[in-house]
Amino acid sequence: MSRAGAPRVGELDVLRGFALFGILVVNALLVAGPSTVFGGGPGAPAPDRVAGWLVTALVTAKFYVLFSFLFGYSFVFQARAARRAGAAFAPRHLRRTAGLFALGALHAVLLYPGDVLTTYAVLALVLYGLRGLTVRAALRLAATLLLLLSALLLGYGLLTVALTEPVTATAYAPRAAERAAAYRGDAASVLGTHLRDLPAALGTDLLYAPAMLAAFLGGLAAAKCRLAERRGRDRAWLRRTALRTLPLGLGGGAVAACCASGPLDGRWFLVGQAVSVLTAPALATSYACGLLLLLRAGDRVPAAAGVLAAAGRLALSHYLTQSLVLAWVFSGYGPGLHDRVGTVTVLAGCVLLYAVQLALGAWLAARTRYGPAEHLLRAVTRGRRPRAVPRGVTTPAWTAAPPAAPADPEQRADRTGDGVRRAP
Repeated sequence: MSRAGAPRVGELDVLRGFALFGILVVNALLVAGPSTVFGGGPGAPAPDRVAGWLVTALVTAKFYVLFSFLFGYSFVFQARAARRAGAAFAPRHLRRTAGLFALGALHAVLLYPGDVLTTYAVLALVLYGLRGLTVRAALRLAATLLLLLSALLLGYGLLTVALTEPVTATAYAPRAAERAAAYRGDAASVLGTHLRDLPAALGTDLLYAPAMLAAFLGGLAAAKCRLAERRGRDRAWLRRTALRTLPLGLGGGAVAACCASGPLDGRWFLVGQAVSVLTAPALATSYACGLLLLLRAGDRVPAAAGVLAAAGRLALSHYLTQSLVLAWVFSGYGPGLHDRVGTVTVLAGCVLLYAVQLALGAWLAARTRYGPAEHLLRAVTRGRRPRAVPRGVTTPAWTAAPPAAPADPEQRADRTGDGVRRAP
């Protein structure tokens, strides 16, 4: 690092690129069918049921926690960039959240009702109001939010177990068949289904908003205490943190999987969610620390890190592209494979799509600094069309040599202390 205290954006871009895969997996399984994410139900082939169980234990909720944490971390970077550029942060932030909300609304109606961009935009306004919290106060509030949400889910879940009977696949079949037929219909049928699903999706986002805000606050606290700068290269700390958080995260994931994908019946789902809310951050932390350790373990590491970082810098464009591909594959926009493909097949497709995105992201990073969605959001944030910028650095921050300072003060404000441009 060229200067003490400079934000280590490279590692954050790598983690953002890594989180894209987990988000893709969960969204693909949800779009593919109502039970695909859980392995297809009791009558599904054993490989699908095992795959669904493992996804719930190891992937579901963990990568959204990581992505939300990085969103909170980037919030501090954006405030610092505005200050260095001599621009007021409040108007920039308001325009950015408005642009994010508009993108999310279009995304929810046209592609995927389970969109989180609108929720991120609303919670970003809350985060702005909480930006003055100290590190300790932010962490305490985050822990309180997680505990309250977990207690709510646990209480309701236990009441569900005690007072209701399990819902059988036979009872649910007519509703699932009707929904599948709607998704396989023409474009008007798909849009109508999205609109009908929106209230439930918004209700789910509202329910889990405290967990998202807690992750935002964790990122805010980490950025304020410059965690990545202080610990990003500390292999002993990374190893110790990864090993300490792994047992709690794996244990909580296993409980959540037992409640959602068997052997317990569906009445236990919310109990598993209560456990997941408390333990998913631990597994996400272990993943992040473990990945940073792996990316420092051999001669081939810089290339792999550069590919992930390139994907992370285009995260918004990649996220929207994933939804576009999934909507085309699984709805009447395209082949209409909704509820016709098993969990293992969907996971194989996710690996293929993610590999294509990594390759495309590396190719684009060698030619342009931002993707289409990032360019649009930057223009909205700044209230004008952004100036053209030179080709971006494709290596992560810990390998990049500091270039000469640019003459343009706006470009200079966008650079970190170690010469790597900051993600939007």
